[in-house]
Amino acid sequence: MTFVGRAFTVEGPSMLPTLHSGERVVVERVTYLFREPHRGEVIVFRYPLNPREYFVKRVVGLPGDRVAIKDGYLWVNGQRVEEDYINARALRNFPEVEVPEGHYFVMGDNRNNSEDSRDPRVGFIPRELVVGRAIWRYWPVERITVLTTPESFSSLP
Repeated sequence: MTFVGRAFTVEGPSMLPTLHSGERVVVERVTYLFREPHRGEVIVFRYPLNPREYFVKRVVGLPGDRVAIKDGYLWVNGQRVEEDYINARALRNFPEVEVPEGHYFVMGDNRNNSEDSRDPRVGFIPRELVVGRAIWRYWPVERITVLTTPESFSSLP
């Protein structure tokens, strides 16, 4: 089962409102054997400074993408992303960066309380640290749902 999928418990507020601390998700590991992560997918990866820790974040930038936060909005490749899955826009700007080959730019949905690629301790996530794609929240029972990719990412170049 650990080859195909694995259960993880969300810790902390960084993915609010999508995922809450204490919720449990299934992370499947097979898809990324055949393709790379897509923008908008929620992934689990090993924390670069301590690979025994796992983080849950959303992929917002792929290798070669230019990512920035301007006036509270996420911009990818010069196009503003409509993010209806977040509670509040980012309070701080983040200068445009280009995602290096073999890496991803990730952010928590709680833009103002997330240790993510904007933080130099996390930075760009190397492909080899990606564990898999969060596909299903199964706990608590009243919040069971399939985790989908927001439509706003499908229109990006």
